[in-house]
Amino acid sequence: MQFGRTYEEFEVGVTYKHWPGKTVTEYDDHLFCLLTMNHHPLHMDANYAENTTDFGKNVVVGNYVYSLLLGMSVPDISGKAIANLEIESLRHVAPTFHGDTVYGETTVLDKWPSKSKNDRGIVHVETKGYKQDGTLVCVFRRKVMVPTETYIKERGGEQPGRPELKQQEK
Repeated sequence: MQFGRTYEEFEVGVTYKHWPGKTVTEYDDHLFCLLTMNHHPLHMDANYAENTTDFGKNVVVGNYVYSLLLGMSVPDISGKAIANLEIESLRHVAPTFHGDTVYGETTVLDKWPSKSKNDRGIVHVETKGYKQDGTLVCVFRRKVMVPTETYIKERGGEQPGRPELKQQEK
């Protein structure tokens, strides 16, 4: 399985469809809210959501949806990244609810070589997330610094820090 790409492997205009999707559970949403100290009742209190909101039920916290999409994109986009440089924009377009399945895809908008080091480049991408019915829920753009093939070779290949299995005595 490919895990990220080098600068040379990115092509402007290509869209990577991330797989698999993730069905969001109430537990996922509540755990994320608790970990990030986001205790807004829209996400945590079913009675509040049912009786006082336009949605009539809890809405999954938007930053969890964004985080899922970012994570889904790692094998295709940033698995080899040196750094995420910028989240240029982030829009939550429609709500996600408990039980919805989120899918993502990322399009390469542009790329250019680094101005300071010739063994890396910058890739500008847009990721879109959508639900099982095709409703767009989240869009964000980011810039990622990725290595060139030269960078990978000079540092020992694809997985330079991975240990080898020792042979056991019989």
